[in-house]
Amino acid sequence: QVQLVESGGGVAQAGGSLKLSCAASGRAFNTYAMAWFRQAPGKEQEFVSYIRWSDGRTFYADSVKGRFTFSRDSTVNTAYLQIDNLKPEDTGVYYCASRATDYGSPYYEPNAYQYWGQGTQVTVLS
Repeated sequence: QVQLVESGGGVAQAGGSLKLSCAASGRAFNTYAMAWFRQAPGKEQEFVSYIRWSDGRTFYADSVKGRFTFSRDSTVNTAYLQIDNLKPEDTGVYYCASRATDYGSPYYEPNAYQYWGQGTQVTVLS
């Protein structure tokens, strides 16, 4: 019912910047929150950031706080992840996810989210 499409990944040098996008569509848009997760090679999926759609309140993993900025444009049902001061440890596949309510698992757990995008690759060179 809800489709998420990520874009904006690529290759960047350490210290550089990237901006990821997550466009949402479906028969009805009733998103409560969206989140970004990432998965580095050989590692488990990791929570990155969260945004509450109604007011834009955000939470960040400690590893990205101060470098990543999560925002949304409700007029086009799109969320953005601005990534600054990239580090090699930021390398991985970044996934966008959404949920319709705040009921259920905590926001930092993947099983809290009902819909997922296909992922976009971020590679940071040192």
